[in-house]
Amino acid sequence: MTKILVLYYSSYGHTAKMAEAVAEGIREGGAEAVIRHVAETAPQEVVESAGFQQMEGHTCIGGPDELTEYDGIVVGSPTRYGRMTSQMAAFWDQTGGLWQKGALIGKVGAAFTSTASQHGGQETTLWSILNNLLHMGMTVVGLDYGFQDQMGTDEVKGGAPYGATTIAGGDGSRQPSETDLAGAHYLGKRVAQTAAKLGA
Repeated sequence: MTKILVLYYSSYGHTAKMAEAVAEGIREGGAEAVIRHVAETAPQEVVESAGFQQMEGHTCIGGPDELTEYDGIVVGSPTRYGRMTSQMAAFWDQTGGLWQKGALIGKVGAAFTSTASQHGGQETTLWSILNNLLHMGMTVVGLDYGFQDQMGTDEVKGGAPYGATTIAGGDGSRQPSETDLAGAHYLGKRVAQTAAKLGA
């Protein structure tokens, strides 16, 4: 069976909820979904003063070598100034050995993110994730326009051709909407289907 990793970092739970939706889509697409998060690297005093939520319910990834166990990897990170968080970047900075060996070439990759506002760097954050996957030689799947709910201006909604997104609001009070979660679900399903076809 095709096996897909959903690897994420989340400060306040928004990206974690998107990760769950991605995993549901992967399972609907006929693959096994495994959810892992990267390690928290912020000092404990920062974690406590900022009120970060612990990424409970999911196991921390053991290290970069675990990436080789999967047929696909869907990476999620909230934005920090229009790019992935330092926690996620720190993890990918440890993958040089995998890059040298070409260990991830041909695997399927995708991205998702959360930002405070509609124009808070969603697409640049997705690209900061996808750049890593492309350098690893992975085949990238975006949130194609088969998911039509990302279109229109009838509501505040996430979604971009580069991946699934949600908008948290400046104070983090907005939770992923049904549309946002549906986009994440769609992306997960497409990754599973693509990985199965490439593995055939």
